[in-house]
Amino acid sequence: MTNRTPAAQRAIALHRESWGEPAVVSRAPGRVNLIGEHTDYNDGYVLPMAIEFDTVVALSPARSGLRSTVISEIFGTATLDSKCESIDSTHWASYVFGVSHLLDGHGISTGSWNCSIATDVPIGASLSSSAALEVALARALLRLAGESWEPAETAQLCQRVENEVVGMPCGIMDPLISACAIAGHASLIDCRLLDVRPRRLPDGTVMAILDTTTRRELVDSAYADRRSACARAANWIEVPALRDAQLDEIERLPEELATERRRARHVVTENERTLEAAQAMEENDAEVLGSLMNASHVSLRDDYEVSGPELDAIVEIAQASPGCIGARMTGGGFAGCAVALVTAAAAGAFTNAVREGYRATSGLDASVWLSRPAAGASIIDRAEWHVG
Repeated sequence: MTNRTPAAQRAIALHRESWGEPAVVSRAPGRVNLIGEHTDYNDGYVLPMAIEFDTVVALSPARSGLRSTVISEIFGTATLDSKCESIDSTHWASYVFGVSHLLDGHGISTGSWNCSIATDVPIGASLSSSAALEVALARALLRLAGESWEPAETAQLCQRVENEVVGMPCGIMDPLISACAIAGHASLIDCRLLDVRPRRLPDGTVMAILDTTTRRELVDSAYADRRSACARAANWIEVPALRDAQLDEIERLPEELATERRRARHVVTENERTLEAAQAMEENDAEVLGSLMNASHVSLRDDYEVSGPELDAIVEIAQASPGCIGARMTGGGFAGCAVALVTAAAAGAFTNAVREGYRATSGLDASVWLSRPAAGASIIDRAEWHVG
């Protein structure tokens, strides 16, 4: 997906320059969600796939002291005190602190360590760069501590980092797919049961990731407002979560809860679309999958109101481009990326048409990447540490 030096090589080189040879190197992928948006924190269904962009952590024990040092190729250097109980949630190192702090709270002590971080996951593009960092770091720290790797449990810990340390009330999808993805497959995830079922893309198709190059921080009122609206709707219907609601129950919400009705309608219909999309993939039916993606975007735009001008523009351009079977915004919304199901034979023409059309419409240059479904987090074997 990229012509840059792979993140693993950069992370290892940065560690060697700073401290010498790392003891462990781990990677975790970003993700793109094919369908099932804003359903995970409603105990619903999602259908993401890991992408061929990794975040890589190279790590070694520190020689002495109670301080751990982290160097990010993007954000610089941070020092973490093992006795510290909190950190500024807006600081980039809060993700690193949160993983270490919560592992320690589980009785997993890693001592002090030095860590270098490199990533190919675009930051803030709705491709789950934060979960990739958290999962990669947790994978490395567990190996350093001699502890077993339990992907689902680690994903839950990483979700707690987002919720409790960073202040982002997100669901389980991002860390779970980063930890559990199976190469060559997307995954239907039941976010209540943490059940992960692999699904292949339809024959002759590829997923295109369309970056509008616009960015929005999600730790803000817009995301929290929607989660709260879902909770109010579920409370009015008297169900544990909107996963348990029926559409006719949603439509009976009173007029004073009109906003909650729209939000809940999206969640209920999106869960239905996601299950239908998984079935379409099982049946190798690209057309049905594409039509469900198109319908998902309309629901996110009109009922959940988390799209934006650039996202709407790039989706419309994609849907009219050669080889496109379906397209929708992906991720938290407002900015960032869309995703399109495209015939592999037309991928080049599609890519050019989207770039040209988006530039003509918005004046911005879109990035378009084609990705195969990647594997979840792993330790990188020393034999693969290729650094020139």
